[in-house]
Amino acid sequence: MSKLQTLKSNASKQDVLAAIDRDGAVIIEGVMSSALADQINQETTPFIEATPDGQASFTGAHTTRTGALAVRSAGCRELITHPLVLDNVKAFLAEYCDQIQLHLTQVIRIKDGQDKQPLHRDRQAWGDLLPPSIEPQLNTIWALTDFTHENGATQVIPGSHRWDYQREMKVSETVSAEMSRGSVLIYSGSVVHGGGANVSGSDRAGINITYSLGWLRQEENQYLSCPPEYAKDFDPELQELLGYTMGSVACGYYSELKPAGEARELCPPEYSLGRSPREGGAPTIVSEV
Repeated sequence: MSKLQTLKSNASKQDVLAAIDRDGAVIIEGVMSSALADQINQETTPFIEATPDGQASFTGAHTTRTGALAVRSAGCRELITHPLVLDNVKAFLAEYCDQIQLHLTQVIRIKDGQDKQPLHRDRQAWGDLLPPSIEPQLNTIWALTDFTHENGATQVIPGSHRWDYQREMKVSETVSAEMSRGSVLIYSGSVVHGGGANVSGSDRAGINITYSLGWLRQEENQYLSCPPEYAKDFDPELQELLGYTMGSVACGYYSELKPAGEARELCPPEYSLGRSPREGGAPTIVSEV
Protein backbone atom coordinates (compact mmCIF):
# COMPACT_ATOMS: atom_id res chain seq x y z
CA MET A 1 0.00 0.00 0.00
CA SER A 2 1.58 3.30 -1.12
CA LYS A 3 -0.51 5.71 0.95
CA LEU A 4 -3.36 5.99 3.43
CA GLN A 5 -6.87 6.69 2.29
CA THR A 6 -7.86 10.37 2.34
CA LEU A 7 -11.51 11.34 2.83
CA LYS A 8 -13.38 14.62 2.53
CA SER A 9 -14.50 16.54 5.63
CA ASN A 10 -18.10 15.44 5.03
CA ALA A 11 -17.19 11.74 5.06
CA SER A 12 -19.70 9.47 6.74
CA LYS A 13 -18.95 7.72 10.01
CA GLN A 14 -19.29 4.42 8.19
CA ASP A 15 -16.57 5.36 5.68
CA VAL A 16 -14.22 6.65 8.37
CA LEU A 17 -14.60 3.57 10.56
CA ALA A 18 -14.29 1.25 7.56
CA ALA A 19 -10.93 2.80 6.65
CA ILE A 20 -9.69 2.53 10.24
CA ASP A 21 -10.87 -1.07 10.44
CA ARG A 22 -9.01 -1.90 7.23
CA ASP A 23 -5.81 0.15 7.55
CA GLY A 24 -5.68 1.30 11.18
CA ALA A 25 -5.64 4.95 10.10
CA VAL A 26 -7.30 7.45 7.77
CA ILE A 27 -6.73 11.07 6.74
CA ILE A 28 -9.63 13.52 6.59
CA GLU A 29 -8.81 16.72 4.76
CA GLY A 30 -9.96 20.28 5.35
CA VAL A 31 -11.48 19.79 8.82
CA MET A 32 -9.74 22.65 10.63
CA SER A 33 -10.10 26.11 9.09
CA SER A 34 -7.08 28.29 8.39
CA ALA A 35 -8.46 30.86 10.85
CA LEU A 36 -8.68 28.26 13.63
CA ALA A 37 -5.16 27.02 12.88
CA ASP A 38 -3.90 30.62 13.07
CA GLN A 39 -5.68 31.10 16.39
CA ILE A 40 -4.14 27.94 17.84
CA ASN A 41 -0.70 28.99 16.67
CA GLN A 42 -1.11 32.35 18.39
CA GLU A 43 -2.35 30.76 21.62
CA THR A 44 0.26 28.01 21.85
CA THR A 45 3.44 29.53 20.36
CA PRO A 46 4.66 31.13 23.64
CA PHE A 47 4.40 27.75 25.38
CA ILE A 48 5.95 25.87 22.45
CA GLU A 49 8.93 28.23 22.27
CA ALA A 50 9.52 27.75 26.01
CA THR A 51 9.41 23.94 25.75
CA PRO A 52 12.82 22.21 25.77
CA ASP A 53 13.69 19.53 23.24
CA GLY A 54 13.30 15.89 24.18
CA GLN A 55 16.13 14.02 25.89
CA ALA A 56 15.68 10.57 24.35
CA SER A 57 15.34 8.93 20.94
CA PHE A 58 11.62 8.36 21.48
CA THR A 59 10.75 11.94 22.47
CA GLY A 60 13.24 13.36 19.97
CA ALA A 61 16.37 15.45 20.52
CA HIS A 62 15.03 18.00 18.02
CA THR A 63 11.35 17.73 18.95
CA THR A 64 9.21 19.64 21.44
CA ARG A 65 6.04 18.34 23.08
CA THR A 66 3.76 20.90 24.72
CA GLY A 67 0.67 19.82 26.65
CA ALA A 68 -2.16 21.12 28.85
CA LEU A 69 -3.90 22.33 25.70
CA ALA A 70 -7.41 22.25 27.18
CA VAL A 71 -6.41 25.14 29.45
CA ARG A 72 -3.91 26.92 27.22
CA SER A 73 -5.86 27.13 23.97
CA ALA A 74 -9.53 27.89 23.28
CA GLY A 75 -8.90 26.76 19.71
CA CYS A 76 -7.66 23.38 20.88
CA ARG A 77 -10.80 23.01 22.98
CA GLU A 78 -12.75 23.21 19.71
CA LEU A 79 -10.66 20.39 18.26
CA ILE A 80 -11.04 18.22 21.38
CA THR A 81 -14.83 18.37 21.07
CA HIS A 82 -15.03 18.37 17.26
CA PRO A 83 -18.20 16.41 16.38
CA LEU A 84 -16.65 14.58 13.43
CA VAL A 85 -13.93 13.16 15.66
CA LEU A 86 -16.07 12.50 18.73
CA ASP A 87 -18.75 10.68 16.74
CA ASN A 88 -16.13 8.27 15.42
CA VAL A 89 -14.32 7.90 18.74
CA LYS A 90 -17.55 7.02 20.56
CA ALA A 91 -18.51 4.47 17.93
CA PHE A 92 -15.02 2.97 17.80
CA LEU A 93 -14.65 2.54 21.58
CA ALA A 94 -18.30 1.86 22.48
CA GLU A 95 -17.83 -1.91 22.72
CA TYR A 96 -15.44 -1.59 25.65
CA CYS A 97 -16.67 1.31 27.79
CA ASP A 98 -19.62 3.33 29.04
CA GLN A 99 -17.70 6.62 28.87
CA ILE A 100 -14.81 7.83 26.72
CA GLN A 101 -12.21 10.27 28.03
CA LEU A 102 -9.51 12.62 26.84
CA HIS A 103 -6.23 10.74 27.05
CA LEU A 104 -3.58 13.22 25.91
CA THR A 105 -3.15 16.67 24.35
CA GLN A 106 0.12 18.02 22.98
CA VAL A 107 1.56 20.09 20.19
CA ILE A 108 4.37 18.08 18.62
CA ARG A 109 6.92 20.22 16.78
CA ILE A 110 9.47 18.22 14.78
CA LYS A 111 12.38 20.48 13.92
CA ASP A 112 14.69 20.25 10.94
CA GLY A 113 17.35 17.61 11.59
CA GLN A 114 15.17 15.30 13.67
CA ASP A 115 15.65 11.60 12.86
CA LYS A 116 12.78 9.15 12.55
CA GLN A 117 11.05 8.27 15.79
CA PRO A 118 11.18 4.58 16.75
CA LEU A 119 8.12 2.73 15.51
CA HIS A 120 5.60 1.91 18.21
CA ARG A 121 1.95 1.44 19.16
CA ASP A 122 0.37 4.12 21.35
CA ARG A 123 -1.41 1.46 23.41
CA GLN A 124 2.01 0.63 24.84
CA ALA A 125 1.35 3.49 27.30
CA TRP A 126 -0.28 0.72 29.38
CA GLY A 127 2.54 -1.74 28.74
CA ASP A 128 1.44 -5.15 27.54
CA LEU A 129 -1.29 -5.54 30.16
CA LEU A 130 -4.33 -5.10 27.95
CA PRO A 131 -5.48 -8.04 25.82
CA PRO A 132 -4.95 -7.41 22.09
CA SER A 133 -8.68 -8.01 21.58
CA ILE A 134 -9.48 -4.78 23.48
CA GLU A 135 -8.88 -1.56 21.55
CA PRO A 136 -8.16 1.04 24.27
CA GLN A 137 -7.92 4.28 22.29
CA LEU A 138 -8.48 6.26 19.11
CA ASN A 139 -6.11 9.09 18.28
CA THR A 140 -5.77 12.19 16.14
CA ILE A 141 -2.98 14.36 14.77
CA TRP A 142 -4.16 17.71 13.41
CA ALA A 143 -1.88 19.33 10.85
CA LEU A 144 -0.82 22.86 11.90
CA THR A 145 1.58 22.83 8.95
CA ASP A 146 1.54 20.75 5.80
CA PHE A 147 2.74 17.21 6.53
CA THR A 148 5.18 15.96 3.87
CA HIS A 149 7.57 13.06 3.63
CA GLU A 150 10.46 15.55 3.80
CA ASN A 151 9.32 17.41 6.93
CA GLY A 152 8.54 14.38 9.09
CA ALA A 153 4.97 13.36 8.31
CA THR A 154 3.80 10.56 10.58
CA GLN A 155 4.93 7.15 9.32
CA VAL A 156 2.23 4.45 9.49
CA ILE A 157 2.23 0.75 8.67
CA PRO A 158 -1.26 0.13 7.22
CA GLY A 159 -2.91 -2.98 8.58
CA SER A 160 -0.44 -3.40 11.45
CA HIS A 161 -3.23 -3.03 14.01
CA ARG A 162 -4.14 -6.61 13.08
CA TRP A 163 -0.63 -8.00 13.43
CA ASP A 164 0.60 -10.44 16.03
CA TYR A 165 2.62 -8.33 18.46
CA GLN A 166 5.70 -10.48 17.95
CA ARG A 167 5.93 -9.48 14.29
CA GLU A 168 8.86 -7.23 13.49
CA MET A 169 8.13 -3.55 12.79
CA LYS A 170 9.96 -2.66 9.56
CA VAL A 171 10.50 0.91 8.40
CA SER A 172 10.31 -0.37 4.82
CA GLU A 173 6.61 -1.14 5.36
CA THR A 174 5.66 2.40 6.41
CA VAL A 175 3.84 5.04 4.37
CA SER A 176 3.94 8.77 5.03
CA ALA A 177 0.69 10.34 6.26
CA GLU A 178 1.09 13.32 3.94
CA MET A 179 -1.68 15.88 4.36
CA SER A 180 -2.33 19.58 4.01
CA ARG A 181 -2.62 22.06 6.86
CA GLY A 182 -6.04 21.74 8.50
CA SER A 183 -6.36 18.01 7.84
CA VAL A 184 -6.49 15.38 10.56
CA LEU A 185 -5.02 11.88 10.80
CA ILE A 186 -7.24 9.53 12.82
CA TYR A 187 -5.53 6.31 13.88
CA SER A 188 -5.97 3.32 16.12
CA GLY A 189 -3.96 2.89 19.31
CA SER A 190 -2.87 -0.48 17.93
CA VAL A 191 -1.47 0.63 14.57
CA VAL A 192 2.32 0.81 14.23
CA HIS A 193 3.56 4.34 13.54
CA GLY A 194 6.17 6.97 14.40
CA GLY A 195 7.22 10.49 13.58
CA GLY A 196 9.16 10.84 10.34
CA ALA A 197 12.60 12.38 9.81
CA ASN A 198 12.61 16.11 9.06
CA VAL A 199 15.08 17.10 6.33
CA SER A 200 13.00 19.99 4.98
CA GLY A 201 14.76 22.97 6.55
CA SER A 202 11.66 24.03 8.49
CA ASP A 203 9.51 22.84 11.40
CA ARG A 204 6.59 20.42 11.14
CA ALA A 205 3.87 21.00 13.75
CA GLY A 206 0.84 18.91 14.64
CA ILE A 207 -1.65 18.68 17.49
CA ASN A 208 -1.87 15.23 19.05
CA ILE A 209 -5.26 14.72 20.74
CA THR A 210 -6.08 11.20 21.84
CA TYR A 211 -9.06 9.50 23.49
CA SER A 212 -9.32 6.33 25.55
CA LEU A 213 -11.68 4.07 27.47
CA GLY A 214 -13.07 5.89 30.50
CA TRP A 215 -11.91 3.23 32.99
CA LEU A 216 -8.21 3.49 32.07
CA ARG A 217 -5.54 5.79 33.52
CA GLN A 218 -4.95 8.79 31.24
CA GLU A 219 -1.48 9.32 29.76
CA GLU A 220 -1.71 13.06 30.45
CA ASN A 221 -3.14 13.56 33.94
CA GLN A 222 -6.04 15.87 33.11
CA TYR A 223 -6.92 16.55 36.76
CA LEU A 224 -3.50 18.18 37.22
CA SER A 225 -3.25 19.69 33.71
CA CYS A 226 -6.79 21.05 34.02
CA PRO A 227 -7.86 21.23 37.70
CA PRO A 228 -11.43 22.11 38.73
CA GLU A 229 -10.80 25.86 38.97
CA TYR A 230 -10.20 25.86 35.19
CA ALA A 231 -12.56 23.06 34.16
CA LYS A 232 -15.58 24.65 35.89
CA ASP A 233 -15.81 27.27 33.14
CA PHE A 234 -15.85 24.76 30.26
CA ASP A 235 -18.82 23.24 28.45
CA PRO A 236 -20.17 20.08 30.14
CA GLU A 237 -19.11 17.91 27.21
CA LEU A 238 -15.48 18.98 27.58
CA GLN A 239 -15.64 18.65 31.37
CA GLU A 240 -16.79 15.06 30.99
CA LEU A 241 -14.07 14.26 28.45
CA LEU A 242 -11.48 15.58 30.89
CA GLY A 243 -12.74 13.05 33.43
CA TYR A 244 -15.13 15.13 35.52
CA THR A 245 -17.84 12.49 35.32
CA MET A 246 -18.15 8.86 36.33
CA GLY A 247 -16.00 6.71 34.06
CA SER A 248 -18.02 3.58 34.74
CA VAL A 249 -20.29 2.05 37.39
CA ALA A 250 -17.98 2.80 40.33
CA CYS A 251 -15.06 4.74 38.82
CA GLY A 252 -14.56 8.36 39.78
CA TYR A 253 -16.54 9.37 42.86
CA TYR A 254 -15.00 11.42 45.69
CA SER A 255 -15.71 12.66 49.22
CA GLU A 256 -15.88 16.34 50.08
CA LEU A 257 -13.11 17.73 52.31
CA LYS A 258 -15.34 19.50 54.80
CA PRO A 259 -15.83 19.21 58.58
CA ALA A 260 -17.53 16.05 59.84
CA GLY A 261 -21.26 16.32 59.43
CA GLU A 262 -20.98 18.79 56.53
CA ALA A 263 -19.20 16.66 53.94
CA ARG A 264 -21.05 14.65 51.31
CA GLU A 265 -19.85 11.15 50.48
CA LEU A 266 -19.84 9.22 47.17
CA CYS A 267 -20.07 12.48 45.22
CA PRO A 268 -20.13 12.43 41.42
CA PRO A 269 -17.16 14.39 39.98
CA GLU A 270 -19.47 17.09 38.60
CA TYR A 271 -20.02 18.37 42.16
CA SER A 272 -16.43 19.65 42.17
CA LEU A 273 -17.42 21.94 39.28
CA GLY A 274 -20.55 23.24 40.96
CA ARG A 275 -23.10 21.26 38.97
CA SER A 276 -24.99 17.99 38.93
CA PRO A 277 -24.43 15.16 36.41
CA ARG A 278 -26.25 15.43 33.12
CA GLU A 279 -28.82 12.82 32.18
CA GLY A 280 -27.66 9.99 29.98
CA GLY A 281 -24.18 9.58 31.46
CA ALA A 282 -22.45 6.34 32.40
CA PRO A 283 -24.46 4.01 34.66
CA THR A 284 -23.25 4.43 38.22
CA ILE A 285 -23.77 3.42 41.83
CA VAL A 286 -23.50 7.09 42.81
CA SER A 287 -26.74 8.99 43.36
CA GLU A 288 -27.24 12.68 43.99
CA VAL A 289 -27.53 13.79 47.59
